[in-house]
Amino acid sequence: MLAETICCAVSAAGLGIAAVTAYRKRFLAATRITAYSLVPVGLVLTGMVEWVSGMVFEPTVWIGFGLLGLAWVLFMTTRAVERRGPGRAGKAPKAAGADPGREAVAPDASVPSLGAGGRRNAGPAPAAAPEDDFSDIEAILKKHGI
Repeated sequence: MLAETICCAVSAAGLGIAAVTAYRKRFLAATRITAYSLVPVGLVLTGMVEWVSGMVFEPTVWIGFGLLGLAWVLFMTTRAVERRGPGRAGKAPKAAGADPGREAVAPDASVPSLGAGGRRNAGPAPAAAPEDDFSDIEAILKKHGI
């Protein structure tokens, strides 16, 4: 009897804290606090607190299981919302007018990297000669007088 009263008092205090947290516009934290505060009442109503007396099929037991299930759903909901929150990096929006089927690839990209919308029947790209690899660098150095 004393254990049930203490559990109910702890749950009532937790619900009060959740209400104050929700009033402060911190709804995700308030939902999580509500979930935590429902656990003691759920344990009392399921008969877990008085394990010795055993579990009896009564409506209060099923209400307790329902409250435990609700607490679990609230936990999972807050985790899902937290993962989709504004602090997470999502897909960057594509530029206006860009072809959604094609993405930027290297100029000498091979056919497999271009995907289905790329060059077809074009064979492999010719390998660049060693002097061609440094021609861009030479041009930049000459431009700066080096």
